[in-house]
Amino acid sequence: MINVFQPSLGAEELEAVQEVFESNWLGHGPRTRDFEARFAEHLGVEPEHAIFINAATAGLFLATELLGLGPADDVVLPSVSFVAAGNAVAATGARPVFCDVDPRTLNPTVEHVERALTPRTKAVLLLHYGGLPGDVAAIADLCRARGIRLVEDAACAVASTVDGKACGTFGDLGVWSFDSMKVLVTGDGGMLYVRDAELARRARRLAYYGIEQVSGFAAAKVTDRWWELNVKDFGRRVIGNDLTAAIGAVQLRRLPSFVERRREISRRYNELLADVEGVRLPPALPAGHVGTHYFYWVQMDPAIRDRVAGDLRDRGVYTTFRYPPLHKVPAYGGDAGELPGTEAASESTLLLPLHQGLPDADVQTVADELRKAIEQRAGEARG
Repeated sequence: MINVFQPSLGAEELEAVQEVFESNWLGHGPRTRDFEARFAEHLGVEPEHAIFINAATAGLFLATELLGLGPADDVVLPSVSFVAAGNAVAATGARPVFCDVDPRTLNPTVEHVERALTPRTKAVLLLHYGGLPGDVAAIADLCRARGIRLVEDAACAVASTVDGKACGTFGDLGVWSFDSMKVLVTGDGGMLYVRDAELARRARRLAYYGIEQVSGFAAAKVTDRWWELNVKDFGRRVIGNDLTAAIGAVQLRRLPSFVERRREISRRYNELLADVEGVRLPPALPAGHVGTHYFYWVQMDPAIRDRVAGDLRDRGVYTTFRYPPLHKVPAYGGDAGELPGTEAASESTLLLPLHQGLPDADVQTVADELRKAIEQRAGEARG
């Protein structure tokens, strides 16, 4: 089966893991701090603002806690988003208010966000769909003007920028994912960016039980009773560790080549599928925008989309759609009304295999099988 997602791991990562084993220190330690510093440099921020955690989902929950969200608050987020975002908001008692998206980019515009704002809106939680930056700069300006906090779910956008500024750093908080399906992987893991220095310090405490000092060895240098606890907040344990951080540091070094290969595959799909009748390809990036190329999607007549996906699966090509609209999830308990862009995108969009390990021959196979499936199903639909 040709997979949609697949990590690229090899000898360098194994060597890094071996070094951690030999050090006999697997927990939160020097390699964690090194990875945080390297990733902060990648983002163009100071190291103390980047916190390596055990999952991006933990980062989203931590972000809602840091913002003090509660039952009196509304949070605007696109309906085309991952369930982790909806859960992180709803778990605080705040109300998720789902906004529409552009049916071609699957990202909300600043107008979509503005129309969804309410007098109770305390935050906007923005996703960068497929690694496309979207309207993030304008949305950040809108939030600042209205006194609303902006959280960026940059899980798909580890290498995405607008005019040289990293996605995830436009707002007050940003989260990246390093799970096994992402571009940069650590197995499980994520990074949290917090713009405000004091809030960043509190985030570190909350990520480790609310304790001011996470290392007994460090505390032993300044106190005779280093085992005593200094609990500042009621936190939990969501910190990263040196084992996964060592993998992440290698992956970060390899990231430019990963993204370039994904860019090449996207260009190849564009060439191979340009003349397929009834297929719409992803929109071109605006000037100044750099994407991560996490997703490559095509759009087609909703009447044949599911059958085309089934045909491809039967022919050894796995496809999918991410993310099913959250405004249709009963657990979030609200009626978002009409979201025509979201509805159109969710019924017509199909993600094709895209990862840096995908050989040219498989790219050709995917394109050939997609062409055949669409031609067959479109012909049947015409009768």
